Amino acid sequence: MTQIFKLGAFFSLLFIAPVIITMASVAPSRIDKSNFYAAMASGKAEEVDAMLNELEKSSLPEKEAYTGALTMRKAGLTSKIKEKLDLFKSGRAKLEAAIKNDEGNVEYHFLRLIIQENAPKIVKYRSDLKTDAEMVNNSFKKLSPELRDVIKDYSKKSKFLKQTDL
Repeated sequence: MTQIFKLGAFFSLLFIAPVIITMASVAPSRIDKSNFYAAMASGKAEEVDAMLNELEKSSLPEKEAYTGALTMRKAGLTSKIKEKLDLFKSGRAKLEAAIKNDEGNVEYHFLRLIIQENAPKIVKYRSDLKTDAEMVNNSFKKLSPELRDVIKDYSKKSKFLKQTDL
């Protein structure tokens, strides 16, 4: 009788273990936007790196845009000039590709607005500021409450997004 029990337990483990392993390795289905935007706003490379690592494990459709924006943010926190430029170019390519693939995604345009407004003029990444600000303003009421809060907060220090326009 105990051998049957042991055999049953063994077969149960055989079928349950793959399910547990699969559940443990499933990529997050959602990124906590408050953590993402906190990392964007922080001046700490560790927070940006932690969020980039979390995104790396993700299979979200927004992954490319978020990774691109954070990579450009990381460029601003790096001290070596070549590394700054390489990170910025890499992030820019990812964010622009995400925007090209989903032109109507207002959050992507908001991310680009944040980066363009804060990027040094020398990188010449400022051509879409007005267009992106207009898109965010026009679509503001249709956005999730979570994203609206982030935009309202950012508009306090933005030259292109005004709280009165939202």
